[in-house]
Amino acid sequence: MRLVIFTDLDGTLLDHDSYSHAPAAPALAALKAASVPLVLASSKTGAEMAPLHAELGLGDAPMIVENGAGVLEPGAEAEADAAYRRIRAALDAVPAALRARYRGFGDMTDAEVADITGLPPKGAALARQRCHSEPGLWSGDDGELARFLDALDRQGVSARHGGRFLTLSLGRTKADAMREVATRLGADTTIALGDAPNDVEMLEHATHGVIVRNDHGTPLPRLAGEDTGAIRRTAQTGPTGWNAAVLALLQDLGATTG
Repeated sequence: MRLVIFTDLDGTLLDHDSYSHAPAAPALAALKAASVPLVLASSKTGAEMAPLHAELGLGDAPMIVENGAGVLEPGAEAEADAAYRRIRAALDAVPAALRARYRGFGDMTDAEVADITGLPPKGAALARQRCHSEPGLWSGDDGELARFLDALDRQGVSARHGGRFLTLSLGRTKADAMREVATRLGADTTIALGDAPNDVEMLEHATHGVIVRNDHGTPLPRLAGEDTGAIRRTAQTGPTGWNAAVLALLQDLGATTG
């Protein structure tokens, strides 16, 4: 068996409030002991994820960045931002009344991003170094949102809700990037963990999916894989639930070393 694990970060491997992964330490150690690659898959930028990748000691495992819009190799040079510039141009082309209802990271200062995310100022600056997608806050009603999304769709830009943000991209998802990375790594068995709507395709595509409980957002609806046992839910939140789920799956799959 060639097992590869894919994980969302905020609210999943990282605590929603503190951004700590400390409660997941036993499972992270078990993955290293069993030589199971851990692929970070987040809405975060490559600039944000690289320090965490190094801190976790994930070796040469690639990172899925900006909701699957890009795949970044550790130590790679800075990515091109042509996709991001195209998204920003599409935003500025929608009717002004609708455009005013959306504030993306590109419309904010580092201080504003720090305030709405809880990130430290340096972390907020890294979050604004975007190459593939634009997260932001929507302040209009449902009718305005429908018109806003339609205007963007006509320009080839799609939108996904993930946690607190409405994120714009050119349509690529975490599942698309997961397929690419799984093939590259020769995986025949995959585990995916996530907590938000932008994780659903990844959870459904994996051999084993785990919905990590998140009490700060609307719970994901029941997925088809839950009826077959391919997808399970954690009883505990964030990295505590992540830890328990990963250890249980490693045991179930016979992928432990001890």
